[in-house]
Amino acid sequence: MTNLSGRVALVTGGGRDVGADICRTLAAAGASIAINYNSSKAEAEAVAAEIAKAGARANAYKADVSDLGQVRSMVAQVKSDLGGLDILVNNAGYVIRKRFSDSTPEEWRKQIDACLYGAIHCCHAAGPLLEASGRGRIISIVGDSSRVGESGLAIVAAARAGTIGLMKSLAREWGRSGVTCNALALGLIETAHDRGWVEANRDKLVKLYQIRRLGQPSDVAPMVALLASDAGAWITGQVLSISGGFSMV
Repeated sequence: MTNLSGRVALVTGGGRDVGADICRTLAAAGASIAINYNSSKAEAEAVAAEIAKAGARANAYKADVSDLGQVRSMVAQVKSDLGGLDILVNNAGYVIRKRFSDSTPEEWRKQIDACLYGAIHCCHAAGPLLEASGRGRIISIVGDSSRVGESGLAIVAAARAGTIGLMKSLAREWGRSGVTCNALALGLIETAHDRGWVEANRDKLVKLYQIRRLGQPSDVAPMVALLASDAGAWITGQVLSISGGFSMV
């Protein structure tokens, strides 16, 4: 099993779905977990309690990642509570599935603020601790739409493509400090926020995947753990697709 003993991980949007499974997997590998949430307090606290019951350290922290001040305060509290920070998982986001011509500037801002500025804020606040760690890891979760585009997701695809550029640039800037920065580009996960749309279109959607099923959170978390560990120490600046063959570029 991947060994993350003695390391501290912050997972944004860690209270539910893919984020929650990432928290559980990193904790099972030995990491202490800071679970960020904005509106999912009960879910985040439940995941923290589950991890603590299994014998690992975990705390839930409220912060809107689109607000730099809140992110800075959260990172400072994580350092105070858990002793530092070694792993940052940028998982939080906000998605509106809508035709671009029908979308509004307000909807654009909400998605860009959460998906792009959220990653920028977390990297900026956590950067000094990750560099000081000597084995810092940043793993950003994006959709495969950020690589190949997708109808109805133009804004979030653009925002996440910006996050990919951020990862590649920070990989170059912070590599000498031992910090690795990578992105995982996901296909459609069963726990997607627009579940009604998924169910209404399931038969059509599954045919887009060479492995004829949609993704599960458990398809994602093991790769996060690998990249967070010493086994991922020479992987940086990469975009790894976990998409069941949705894209092959």
